[in-house]
Amino acid sequence: MLASGVGEKLNNFVGLKGVARMTSDRVIIAGGGIGGLASALTLHQIGVPCIVFEAVRDMRPLGVGINLQPNAVRELYDLGIGARDLDRVGVPAKEWALVGLNGNDIYSEPRGLLAGYHWPQYAVHRGRFHMLLHEKAVQRIGPEAIRLGSRVTGYRKNADGGVSAFIECADGASAEAKGALLIGADGIHSAVRAGVHPAQPPIHWGGAIMWRGTSWARPIRSGASFVGLGTHRQRMVFYPISHLDPETGLAMINWIAEVTMDNSEGWTERGWFRQVGIDDFIHHFDGWVWDWLDVPALIRRADCAFENPMIDRDPVPTWCDGPVALLGDAAHAMYPTGSNGASQAIVDARVLGRAMVEHGVTQAALAAYDGKLCGPISRLVLRNRGAGPFGLLNLVDERCGGTFDNIDDVIPAAERAEFMAGYKAAAGFAIEELNRAPPTIPASARAATAPVA
Repeated sequence: MLASGVGEKLNNFVGLKGVARMTSDRVIIAGGGIGGLASALTLHQIGVPCIVFEAVRDMRPLGVGINLQPNAVRELYDLGIGARDLDRVGVPAKEWALVGLNGNDIYSEPRGLLAGYHWPQYAVHRGRFHMLLHEKAVQRIGPEAIRLGSRVTGYRKNADGGVSAFIECADGASAEAKGALLIGADGIHSAVRAGVHPAQPPIHWGGAIMWRGTSWARPIRSGASFVGLGTHRQRMVFYPISHLDPETGLAMINWIAEVTMDNSEGWTERGWFRQVGIDDFIHHFDGWVWDWLDVPALIRRADCAFENPMIDRDPVPTWCDGPVALLGDAAHAMYPTGSNGASQAIVDARVLGRAMVEHGVTQAALAAYDGKLCGPISRLVLRNRGAGPFGLLNLVDERCGGTFDNIDDVIPAAERAEFMAGYKAAAGFAIEELNRAPPTIPASARAATAPVA
């Protein structure tokens, strides 16, 4: 039963500049995370009315560090979210490096503009970046377009070709929202995905546990380097996600401590993400001290730490069910080994927008989006499950146990370069290809008003 006024408000959404919009061309977005908000901003840019339903009651800057690859930063720039905005929430990355157990370099390369891309790579605080997207969406589309405390729990395909989303509100009310299309951007535990693929396997855990946190410390190497250290069984990843504090000379360093364990009994802890004490896990990294890095000291500088298993979902053959499509983690939750989960969600939103420019707000647009991305990104999910770019650490471990004097004696430079080039191509940010590609959505483009045959 609908609470008084709730159904009427949802189905008579007042859109841009107070102009009433009918539901016939409205897109419903389940989830107000990075993918959902990037989708809303893209739809607004191409003239498509939308409404976002997000389960949380209040937007807060949750999470730690993530990377935005140049392919995603390019799309953000085309959305009018530029360097000045991104510098508020992160820092341009300068280097990506892998280091062996004795502290010697395995591989390093410049990143972003220094690598020759036309766009930078950004290391950002996830929560602050999320709040930036939310701020932009509220400014451009209006606060009524972002319905907090409202969770999409399922959907029904309607006889007219549209869709109804079932909404549960934080106050206990329930409602339905009608639209032309539904985009499921509701994360790895997606209710929309469960409707598209009701027989899907459970969440996959490969045995790795991650502890995450942030600490104020002096950046190393380039001052904006992403460093992966260790082996596939045990490693540290760390990189700055803020500019230097001019008074202290310190930056906020995002770190991830990871250990692979026996997963034969599955994940036995309650929940997938929880705050833990640093003493619960720091013993795994006793002795990880070099003249250029003290891992235990870095971890102990953190105010708090969070534990979560490294999880993903098995790829599915399609992200679509008629007027319904999946996006972001709902479509392709992947291990964070390639630092491209958030980037791919942004790219998803833009490819979806391009499909609507060509096909209108139609099922044909969703099918075109699905046809372009589902296959290659599903392969990327499996590639990341196999350690992604960190696979070089595995090779070093297999060949020499992780310690060496000269990496060229273990893995020749050409083999290392070929390995990384293959990953970049699979993830969509090979330099030459990205630099010469035309904009995903041409400037001033608008969604087609009728289906294109």
